[in-house]
Amino acid sequence: MNDFLKMDIFFVVTTILVLLVGIVMFLIALRIWRILGHIERIAKIAETESELIMEDIAILRADIRREGFKLSSLFRLFKSMFAKRTSK
Repeated sequence: MNDFLKMDIFFVVTTILVLLVGIVMFLIALRIWRILGHIERIAKIAETESELIMEDIAILRADIRREGFKLSSLFRLFKSMFAKRTSK
């Protein structure tokens, strides 16, 4: 076989492999991009929910300071937490 023919075959095969690896890496990068988008959305939801819980706990603390500790205060806290989740 001619040396130039061997080199041409080598470069064609190498070019095809580089293109395939590039396409695979691009698809992996797209998948990672989508996963990061989902993680960002989950983080926003967690932040919103934690703010709501902080507000509920602040209300509970104010009730306890005003009226003293009562089980009804805890029941109102849990009721308000679950009412906010089901109303969404």
